[in-house]
Amino acid sequence: QVQLVESGGGLVQAGGSLRLSCAASGRTFSSYAMGWFRQAAGKEREFVAAISWGGSNTYYADSVKGRFTISRDNAKNMVYLQMNNLKPEDTAAYYCAADQAGWASTVRDDYDYWGQGTQVTVSS
Repeated sequence: QVQLVESGGGLVQAGGSLRLSCAASGRTFSSYAMGWFRQAAGKEREFVAAISWGGSNTYYADSVKGRFTISRDNAKNMVYLQMNNLKPEDTAAYYCAADQAGWASTVRDDYDYWGQGTQVTVSS
C-alpha cells in the first residue's frame, strides 16, 4: 500500500514557475514508477510526466516537453514536478500516481495508487 500527498500548487502568472512535490509512504516506494497527471475542469485526466523506479527513464506529454521536469528522491520517498514557463492551458488539478510495475507508463489505468491532487492555476 502506498499513500501519496501532493503539495506545491497555487496561482501563478503565465511564464512563471512552480514545483510540485509528492510525498509517498511505504517502504517499497523505490520499486514503483511514478507519474503526474492533470485534470482540467470538464476534461478527462491526462498524462503529464512519468519516471521509472530508478529514475533512469522519463516520459513527457508533448504539451509539456521542454518546460516540465519530473524527478524523484528515493531516499526521501519524494517525487517532484518542476514546471517552468507555465501557460494558462496548464491550469488543472495535478495528481501524483504510483505504478507497481515499476516502468514509466503513460497510461492512466496502469497506475495503482493516486493522491488527492493539488490545484495549479495560471493567469494570463
